[in-house]
Amino acid sequence: MKQALRQIAAVAAALILFCVVSRLLTGNELDVWLRLPAGIGEAEEMRLQQETEGVVRLDPPQRRGAFLVVPVTALQPGETWLDVYIGEEPVMMAKLRVGRFHTVYDELNGNYTGDWTVLAAVTLFWLAVSLVMGWHFFGSRGPAFYRLDTIYYAGFGLFAAVSFLSVLQPAAAHLVNPGETPMLTVYSVIQHASRFFMTVTMPLVAAFAVAMAASNIALLRHERFRVQNVLGLLIAFGLIAGEALGIWLFSGFFSGSEWEARLHSTLENVYATAFVYFECVLAGSVICGLLAARHRPRGEWDCIVILGCWFRPDGSLPPLLRGRVDRAVRFWREQRERTGHAALLIPTGGRGRDEPMPEGEAIRRYLVAEGVPEDCIRAECEAANTWQNMTNSRAIIEGELPGARTLFATTNYHVFRSGVLAAEAGLAAEGIGSRTKWWFWPNAFMRECAGLLLKRWKQELAALVVLTGLFALLSMLL
Repeated sequence: MKQALRQIAAVAAALILFCVVSRLLTGNELDVWLRLPAGIGEAEEMRLQQETEGVVRLDPPQRRGAFLVVPVTALQPGETWLDVYIGEEPVMMAKLRVGRFHTVYDELNGNYTGDWTVLAAVTLFWLAVSLVMGWHFFGSRGPAFYRLDTIYYAGFGLFAAVSFLSVLQPAAAHLVNPGETPMLTVYSVIQHASRFFMTVTMPLVAAFAVAMAASNIALLRHERFRVQNVLGLLIAFGLIAGEALGIWLFSGFFSGSEWEARLHSTLENVYATAFVYFECVLAGSVICGLLAARHRPRGEWDCIVILGCWFRPDGSLPPLLRGRVDRAVRFWREQRERTGHAALLIPTGGRGRDEPMPEGEAIRRYLVAEGVPEDCIRAECEAANTWQNMTNSRAIIEGELPGARTLFATTNYHVFRSGVLAAEAGLAAEGIGSRTKWWFWPNAFMRECAGLLLKRWKQELAALVVLTGLFALLSMLL
């Protein structure tokens, strides 16, 4: 992720430099677009008048459709009102300000000298962010896929792509007709990027929440009530409540001073940014989880680690654990038939309080009963959790097959988190997943993701504060 952030920072710096250089090379002119009142004919004679002389030079105006375009050139810093008269009555006006660098600002619609460079920079920035995130996401192959960074590449890359599309249309419209689409309109789109993303994705979020709730209700019908078994319902309720609060907040009518309007807009953007942050993390988690669960490894593999879990007191394997082992055995047999190479199987897991033997030993016995030769099995019987599964398996692999290409087999919802823990344990491995009940998968997967993200709650909080602060600043300044 650090490399991606450095690349994004480099792009931002290059675009800022582009804006500065372009402004230096651009002249001091600005076309002031004034909407013509209804009923003004072509023959009407119009007269231009400045409130303060010497601030700008006015060139002959031109009619362009429903607008009168007045070319002005900066002469010296200052402010002036530009009035357009028909007879003795002013029918149009603009408030112009010239800055110290002879930049002309039209304060009533936000247009200014060289504004197209800023629009190009902002549009290209969002495009660059989406491309950088996409490049890193699709470049995360093999063991490199199993990282929390991959979640961010997927989720925030999606946000950047939607933001690019949202800015592209008004930016292009402004370049064609600055009167119909002034800079103030474009500013609103830029500062409300989170709000726009939240609105666009609302149907998908609602559908996901309903599906999550349905699977969780089915889970509760099959299993007893436990706090971890209602996580899906809590997430579904949070998503629906968050979207409803957003609709109420965004649709409310507001009136007040300019400062109060900026404060209200800032509050809206802070809320939308916070919600979208978690929405992007959730979307990235779902994308990575689905891809990890459906992964089909290629090539020839030397070791297959089988992650253990609870088994019955009589030593038999329940469906969840048997599914993991059967998935590993099926892959082991397919590879042996295809290549003639028999991989080393490493069943792993220590003994729980209510288990008659270590999980690794129970799996080993099942493998032997399935016809796997004992010399192809090395049981690991000390691990108490997934991280230890990976750490202890790595020690076995380094002792017997240094540099071996390694797979791990687990349940589909557990693949991505297991891959992350394998990477943390120093084991470069890819995962294969066994299927589980449709109603069990979503809630279990959300529990796995929550476990991963809670380990980084300080980093998550810091990132959230930075992003909400950024969009709050945009709201106050634009």
